[in-house]
Order: sequence, then structure tokens, then C-alpha cells
Amino acid sequence: MDRYVLSCCSTSDMSEEFYSQREIEYVCFHYLMDDVLYADDLGKSMPLDEFYKKISDGATPTTSQVNVEEFTEFFEPFLKQGKDILHICLSSGLSGVYNSANIAKDSLLEKYPDRKILIVDSLGASSGYGLLMDCLANLRDQGSTIEECYEWAEENKLNIHHWFFSTDLTSFWRGGRISRSSAVVGQILSICPLMNMDDEGHLIPRIKIRTKKKAIIEIVKRMEEHAKDGLEYSGKCFISQSACYNDAREVADLVEQKFPKLDGKVVINNIGTVIGSHTGPGTVALFFYGDKRVK
Repeated sequence: MDRYVLSCCSTSDMSEEFYSQREIEYVCFHYLMDDVLYADDLGKSMPLDEFYKKISDGATPTTSQVNVEEFTEFFEPFLKQGKDILHICLSSGLSGVYNSANIAKDSLLEKYPDRKILIVDSLGASSGYGLLMDCLANLRDQGSTIEECYEWAEENKLNIHHWFFSTDLTSFWRGGRISRSSAVVGQILSICPLMNMDDEGHLIPRIKIRTKKKAIIEIVKRMEEHAKDGLEYSGKCFISQSACYNDAREVADLVEQKFPKLDGKVVINNIGTVIGSHTGPGTVALFFYGDKRVK
């Protein structure tokens, strides 16, 4: 097998155990909270329960992507070891990190002309991006070359569906994605907007649903509509959640009931501090393989 490194950004929202077991490297985004800069390091700098409590109490964190210098520092040690790199970035529809990774790549390849650095725009986020990493790790372990993994990622990344609902619209208002009046009315009427990611990696509101119970049913219906082979779906399913594990568990239980041929149990992950800075608490996201995503 070619000697290459498979890496991603922390915004794929997988566990430390996952990265370690699958031999995937990651580089951290950052967030600023209460005038302190933290790394998006899977809750090590600040436990996630504390992070979401601070947001509920009124904190408004801001985020920053991995910059060119940080990518250079992250990539170069692997190149010095004689390893090539396949790095998968957070969606360009949400961040400029894909551009930063490519600038660092171009600079480093002038210094290491015999090495390869391949960069993929995941057009995904959170554990949907993590689902892509899981599949690429499988391909690598089965003996695929770095070029084969790169081509597979480019050809299949839009087959990973990302569906979200949120029971708390406060952070969406604070971040400017909805008006304050919409957030207030939404809270009063128990509206849970259902969103997904389109073919350009943008987060798109689809419908407004009244009550969390109906949102849970509806998000699983979207999996029924779009999953590969419908109710015969035999791939993996990941969920990520922000301080609302019980809601995520309800979605997972319903998915496991509806899709008896799943590849293992539904994996529930935490939405990390960077993605969570924008969603706030109360968001559940569902990820699976299906038909090609469209606008």
C-alpha cells in the first residue's frame, strides 16, 4: 500500500477514539468565547456540556478556520517523513478553509516536489463529513491508493445526506441566519425548522415543523425517501447532536426500527464547538448514504 496520510478538519465532529482507531489525523479550527481563544479539540479545552451551557446563558462564540500557516505546520511533518497526504476539508459552502489548504499545499509542493498533497472539498459538515472519512479509511485499509481514494471522494461525496432540525433558534438568530422576530415566534409556536445541505455544501432551510415529535418523524421520513435502497438500506448511519442526546436517541431508535439492515447501530456523536457555535444547543443531525444531493 502507498504510504499516505488520511486527514481532515476537527469539524467532522467524530470522537477521539474514532480518529485513533481509524488512523485519521485532524487539524483544529478555533473559537473565541468570553475573549478567550480555544481550539476546537473535541471538548478537551472546554467540556462540551460547559460550552453549551455558556451559550444557553448568553455567550456568543465566534469561530475561525485553519489558516495557511497552520495547514503548513500540520502537513509538513508528514512530508518530511516521506508520506503523501489526502486531506478532506469542511464544505466550501460554509468556510474558506478549502482555499487555505490549497495555498499551503501549493507552497509545500515547491519545497517537496516528489510528494503528493490532494485536497477534497467535502461539501459536508459534522458527522456527515465524518461518514465520508469513515468510508475513505475503509478504502485505504483495503489497499486503495491515494489517487483512488481521492477519486472516490470526489465521485461520491454528494451521496452523503445531511438533514438537521433544531429545537432552539436562539443561535440562528444571533448568527444572523434568521430574524429575531422569527426566532421568538418559532419558540412560542414550538417550530423546528428542517434543513439540509445542497449540492454546493450550503445549509438550506426546507420546511418549518411544529413540535419536536413531528420533526423527529419527518427527518426519518427524509431518510426513507433518499437512502440508498430505501428501507433496505444497508449502509452506516451517523447522528450528531448538541446538548440534546435524548432527542438524538429518539431519532436513532426510529431509524433502527425502520431500517433493519443497517450496518451496525446508529452512531451518535457530539456536535463540536465550531459547528455548535452556529447551531447552539438543541440541534439533531442525521447522516446516511443516498441519492445525489441537489439544490
